[in-house]
Amino acid sequence: MKEYKVINWKMGLSNNNQKLEDTLNQYAREGWILRDIGETSTRIVFERDKNR
Repeated sequence: MKEYKVINWKMGLSNNNQKLEDTLNQYAREGWILRDIGETSTRIVFERDKNR
């Protein structure tokens, strides 16, 4: 079974790319796999196995 996490990315003016990279790496360390980044929105969807 899968579980999903949806976060809303808050776009900032400074260091936005670095903050996004840090956030993606943080979730990856927790076992989350990136499934979708909305092109016109600030939504990021992650997925992982629920029984890991």
